[in-house]
Amino acid sequence: MDWYLIAVILLILFAVVDLSVGITNDAVNFINSARASKAAPYRVILLIVGIGILTGVLFSGGMMEIARKGIFNPAMFTMPDLMTLFMAVVCADVILLDLFTCYGLPTSSTVSIIFDLLGASIAAATIKVIASGQGLSDMHQYINSSQALTIIIGIVLSIVIAFFCGALLQLFSRLIFTFNVAPRLARYGAIWGGLALASITRFILIRGAEGASFMTPEALDWLHANTWQILGGVFVFCTILLEILLCLKVNIFKPIILTGSFALALSFAANDLVNFIGVPLAGLSSYLIASSSSDPLTITMNALAEPAHIPSWYLLIAGSIMVTSLCFSKRAKTLSETEINLSRQDEGSEQYESSAAARAIVRTSSHILTSLSKIIPAPVMKLAEKRLDTNVVQENVASYDLLRASVNLMTASSLVSIATSLKLPLSTTFVSFMVAMGTSFADQAWGRESAVYRVSGVLTVISGWFLTAIFSALMAFSFVFVIHYLGFFGVLVLLGIVILSMRRTRIVHKEKVKIKEQDEIFNIKEVVDARQAIATTFQHTALFITEIRKSLNITLEALFCEDLSTLRVQRDKVKKIQKWSNIITANIFKSLRTLETDESVEWHKYTQTIRCLQSIAEGYGDIVLRSYAHINDHHKSLLPVQVEEVKKLLNTFNAILEDVSTMLSHEKVIRYDDVSNQHSLLRDAIDECYALQIERIKDRSSKTRLSILFYSIIGNLRRISRQDLRLLEIYQESLLGVVHKDKDGEAEPLELA
Repeated sequence: MDWYLIAVILLILFAVVDLSVGITNDAVNFINSARASKAAPYRVILLIVGIGILTGVLFSGGMMEIARKGIFNPAMFTMPDLMTLFMAVVCADVILLDLFTCYGLPTSSTVSIIFDLLGASIAAATIKVIASGQGLSDMHQYINSSQALTIIIGIVLSIVIAFFCGALLQLFSRLIFTFNVAPRLARYGAIWGGLALASITRFILIRGAEGASFMTPEALDWLHANTWQILGGVFVFCTILLEILLCLKVNIFKPIILTGSFALALSFAANDLVNFIGVPLAGLSSYLIASSSSDPLTITMNALAEPAHIPSWYLLIAGSIMVTSLCFSKRAKTLSETEINLSRQDEGSEQYESSAAARAIVRTSSHILTSLSKIIPAPVMKLAEKRLDTNVVQENVASYDLLRASVNLMTASSLVSIATSLKLPLSTTFVSFMVAMGTSFADQAWGRESAVYRVSGVLTVISGWFLTAIFSALMAFSFVFVIHYLGFFGVLVLLGIVILSMRRTRIVHKEKVKIKEQDEIFNIKEVVDARQAIATTFQHTALFITEIRKSLNITLEALFCEDLSTLRVQRDKVKKIQKWSNIITANIFKSLRTLETDESVEWHKYTQTIRCLQSIAEGYGDIVLRSYAHINDHHKSLLPVQVEEVKKLLNTFNAILEDVSTMLSHEKVIRYDDVSNQHSLLRDAIDECYALQIERIKDRSSKTRLSILFYSIIGNLRRISRQDLRLLEIYQESLLGVVHKDKDGEAEPLELA
């Protein structure tokens, strides 16, 4: 029994880890709307949801039955069987949730634990059937397989219903309030807010009370019988209260959003706490039941089928761990950003690349919407277009406005409470995410410029939900056999796998955060002073040039040494450099939008920065990708004489880029003529290299592929150098008023190569 006591201790430790990882994953459900709309400071949001979590855990006692008897029949297993099963479940659950949170993919902890239990139960039942000589047809005695099918149906229902309900309610709300919400808030705000708070209250009553262990059957019956009377009273009271707040010039959306965040946090703690501590507590119960028996290793666990009685202080400890983890979790923000980026109103750098499936969906949807617009009467379409005009949207204020945030919470609360009352298995994660996607679709956040990327991201997240079910079942199934055949050594093996996996994901997440922080350096969140914003873009351009210079030097040195691993690292940086170029370009557009008409004429040279950035990024990418492909295909490396020529060119090239980046970053004039002369020297040296290379082609010392690579390198060095010099000219013309002219007195034209 000593070994099983150690197993119980390990289960409890896993519960603590699972609580920390789980709250990170599920926090997006109740934080995103408040955070994205900036309804309150982040600390206030954490305080509200923290209170909601601590309140909700007291309602979770009735949900603990799932881990004890929801998937398997405890009467068919002994304590050692269940310890093996539970240990496999917690290991698989921690690994999976930790992996998903690392990559910023919100998934369902409910689906994870259900399929962990299903996979482990099938494995344990298989072992029991084989050991007893029974046939596989007898496995139904061990497993409640219908629960898994119910969950799968719930996944599909969550995706479809939540998206369309969110889209329709947001469309209806936007038609009422338009994007210019303030003037119409005084007319319809109190009634609309009363409906929102009534729906959220219904959610709290039904979703919370159903899982509360202290609720008697009589109290539940009374609550169900008088639900509509209660909601009617809430609607009237809230409408009057909100009308008073409107008279006091209070933005009523903010209390609605914070109330909805509290409700979803309460629901999460009340219903999803079992996903993290249900299995460890079931393991503890199994051990205590067996310890009180004269034959602890062979007694069946019939007692687990009885109602669970969980001390409130257990639940409060679990809630405290979750709240503490949420306050200090960096991954919660990573996960939150995934949903916010996919639903934000403005355009910009996208998190996901386009995919064939996304393009097909966008193309089909576009055709359907075009067909519908021809059916709808023209006056109706004109009125709808007027009320759905996004030109009045304020930029850079928040990812989306308070109206949409409140619709997100109201719709999610209503759907989950309705599903609970009808006994339909809807996941809070699935509902919250898909409602947010539906409302962003209705708000035209998925425009022609961003639709394929947003849809691709949504498909990625949805795919992750189904992979959660598959991987959970497979991992738990495999882990049961590892523990069964290796015993306690198998537990140690799994413990090592969990530790290594979490250590690896921690490293990966730190790297992702580092990349994110680098990207944030280039992103101008809000443009207040156009001139200052333009100066900042030139500073960002200096960092951009410096990174390119460093990467090119590493790439060419790796090419000379035929270092494929280093070239592979630099190849992966090409997308990052292109992304930085796109971010700086987006900042330029933000700056130009704030300029007055006469100022726009004055700053027209500034727009040429975009062409320079694109040309530099393309030239850089061409060198890196060609170098990687050349060595990866095992072609002959550059000739020694070619290496020497490129190294000489690099000396001048580096000096040019260093001077340009120094000027742009420090906002001061340096020796422009010297930089121009350096570029002329580089150009002359490259022309000389061209002539020497022709001689090598003639005497066949340089083969075709080698010649193509060499010409690409020196040609792109010249291209990048010229564009850097042009950036210097644009900077001086835009901010310092210095115009560079040719020998005829005309302004120098933009040279692309």
